[in-house]
Amino acid sequence: MTDLPLTIAGKTFRSRLIVGTGKYPSNSVMVQAHEASEAEMVTVAVRRVNVSDRSKESLLDFIDTKKFFLLPNTAGCYTSDDAVRTARLAREVGLSNWVKLEVIGDQRTLFPDNEALLEATRILVKENFIVLPYTNDDPVICRKLEDAGAAAVMPLGAPIGSGLGIQNPNNIRIIKEFSRVPVIVDAGVGTPSDAAIAMELGVDAVLMNTGIAEAQDPIAMARAMCLAVKAGRGGFVAGRIPQKRYATASSPLEGTLSQMDSGQ
Repeated sequence: MTDLPLTIAGKTFRSRLIVGTGKYPSNSVMVQAHEASEAEMVTVAVRRVNVSDRSKESLLDFIDTKKFFLLPNTAGCYTSDDAVRTARLAREVGLSNWVKLEVIGDQRTLFPDNEALLEATRILVKENFIVLPYTNDDPVICRKLEDAGAAAVMPLGAPIGSGLGIQNPNNIRIIKEFSRVPVIVDAGVGTPSDAAIAMELGVDAVLMNTGIAEAQDPIAMARAMCLAVKAGRGGFVAGRIPQKRYATASSPLEGTLSQMDSGQ
C-alpha cells in the first residue's frame, strides 16, 4: 500500500516526527539531534526567543530555517489572553502565522485549560492563524477545537515530560476515527516503542521534546525516534493481522501426512 505525505493546512511534510528545542544540554547537541531526527518541523517557545534585540545570540541562530519549518508555541501561558498575545507577537516579529497553541490550566500537572484553549483557538483562527492546539486526549474537546477551525488537533499521550507513553490508546483511536484534520500526539513519549505505538494507532504525526533532549544520548535517541515513527507508520499502513484468542499455525498442516506417506 502507498502512503500519502503528512499535510497540514495545505503544507506537505515528508517526516511525521516533530521535535522541540528545550532541555538540551547544549545548542550544539540540539542541532545534531535535529539532524538525526530527520524532522522537518521544529517547535520553539516564543518566550525563549530573544525577539527584542536580534543583535544578541538567540535560539533561532541554531535552527536552519531553510531545513526546518518553525512552529512557534505559547508554552507557559495560563490564560487565553496571554496565549493570544504571545501568538500575535510571534507573527509580528516574523516567526510564523502558525502556532502550537498551549493554555495551561494546572501548574503541577501542566494539563491544558480546555475552555481557555477553545476560546483562544476561535480568536486566532479569525485572525488567520494556523492553529495547532495542544489538548487532552478527549474526543469531545478535539471535535470542538476542529469545529472552531483548528488545522490539526494535538492530544497528549501522557503529561508533558512524563515519559509515560500512550496512557489512553482507545481515546486516541476514537479521536483519529472522527477527526477531519490531522491528529498529532503531543507529550508523554519517552521511548521509541511509545512513538511506534502512537503511529500504529493511526495518528498522523508525533511531537516530542523531553524524550529526546533529556536522553543520555540525545542524538542517538533522535535517530531511534525517527526510525520508530517510520516503523509505526509503516505498520499501520500495511495493516495488522486480526487479534485472536487462540493460536493459529504459521505453517499449513493440510497435506503434510499424505506427503510423508507418499515419500514426498
